[in-house]
Amino acid sequence: MRALVLDQPGTCDALRLADLPIPEPEAGQVRVRVEACALNPSDYQRAAYGISEWEWPAVLGLDVVGVVDAVGEGVRRVGVGQRVAHLGDIRVRGGFAEYTLADASVLATVPDGLEPAAAATVPAAGMTAYQAVVERLRVGRGDTVFVTGGAGGVGGFAVQFAARAGARVITTASARNTAHVKALGAEEVVDYRTEDVSARVRELTGGRGVDAVVDAISSGSATSNLAVLAPGGGLASIAGRPDLTTVPPFGLAPSVHEIALGSAYLLGDDRGRARLGTVLTGLLALLAEGELDPMLARAIALEEVPDALVELSGRGVRGKIVYVHR
Repeated sequence: MRALVLDQPGTCDALRLADLPIPEPEAGQVRVRVEACALNPSDYQRAAYGISEWEWPAVLGLDVVGVVDAVGEGVRRVGVGQRVAHLGDIRVRGGFAEYTLADASVLATVPDGLEPAAAATVPAAGMTAYQAVVERLRVGRGDTVFVTGGAGGVGGFAVQFAARAGARVITTASARNTAHVKALGAEEVVDYRTEDVSARVRELTGGRGVDAVVDAISSGSATSNLAVLAPGGGLASIAGRPDLTTVPPFGLAPSVHEIALGSAYLLGDDRGRARLGTVLTGLLALLAEGELDPMLARAIALEEVPDALVELSGRGVRGKIVYVHR
């Protein structure tokens, strides 16, 4: 099979096309003929430092949509020919290839009529945002929510989930993306390039602060955004924990939630892996019903993925870029 491989840790411009053996599913696994796989920041981040469990050459790509091509021993819930989606395990070869393997328990059903490229935008970014906004922060009507990077994948889905819950949404974006994030559901947009973000968020909330923050930028950003929380507010950190020593005890009393979807794999959590499939199935249904915007920026060929990952690492991409098998 054709695959995009990484021979050693490094930058994504070192990725190359190669021929690899078609993998065979073991017990509890299925083989998926890849139709689409979205690009994520975790791809270029993992490429830089590598994973100790990787089989070299490594294959990146977590957000897989495709057709079940073969099933391993004991697999009953899905069959050959069924279109599925899943969030991959970072320790094994992923979806920037013509075929990949998946744990059958994590598979989600892709609704009829939903394009593979659109479906592939959801697993990592959509489920991360859902866990942050809905499951951890429990955003509801009347809340005010601050989302960093509303034009990105996680940020864009977080804006949508918070707006669907009836919250007032404030987000950061550059001036060229203001209309885009407002179309997703943001009421107020702070230009992070020209404005003091914390001061502007405080101004927009009359000095009170926000009930919830979804931070998908960094540990430093999450730490800074503790300062925009209202008393008893919550922060979900996607890209690094905040430093709680910056907050005096028994005052602001924030709740902090670390979002790590991959822990279901890394910690061997059977229930957690099954939940990945359940949640993803529900989100794909919303997408098929037109209740979510997939924010698909563009579909690309496999050989275009390295340049697109380099572009993504510059943090200037709006929405999601997806590899589509042609």
